[in-house]
Amino acid sequence: MDPARILLAMSATERRAELSGMRALAHPLRLRLLSLLTARSLSASEAARELGESQANISYHMRHLLAAGLLELAEETSVRGGRAKRYRHDPASGESVPAGSLADYAVLASAVSEELRRRSLELVPGAPGAFSDAEVWLPPEAWQRVRELAKELGVLLHDAARPPDTPGTVRASATLMMFEMDRKGTPE
Repeated sequence: MDPARILLAMSATERRAELSGMRALAHPLRLRLLSLLTARSLSASEAARELGESQANISYHMRHLLAAGLLELAEETSVRGGRAKRYRHDPASGESVPAGSLADYAVLASAVSEELRRRSLELVPGAPGAFSDAEVWLPPEAWQRVRELAKELGVLLHDAARPPDTPGTVRASATLMMFEMDRKGTPE
């Protein structure tokens, strides 16, 4: 069934539960869907074929992403006498996802970690890449600039994205999760 139709059939309480912010992102398959739907629009059945998943499973996860405002209807086309709805991901939509609780962040971090593990098994040995990891104390203006640069990097990545197997492209993975930490461990 179409994710939008399922969403419309839900009660207001069910929709609010679906819109629980970061939890909508907190599944490795949903992260893969967002990546897949950045460079092109697909229906649930097309995305299912691309990812090797069942159409029912993809529809379920698309419903969560649609409810959270991370997917938008891109087009409706005629298919064998019916209508197929294709959805796409607007990377800027992530800013509208409300910040969650510590538990929401932990669930999201776990999903990101699992997806990063899956992707790392497909890296090209010896190909150039980049890595940075930090738990640091920064002046507020430096922290703000780092966040601005990360946002700029995300826009560049998503704007330059092309459909899979486009000639002249490189398949790449990028994961960046930044957040302000509490002051635990502050010297007394």
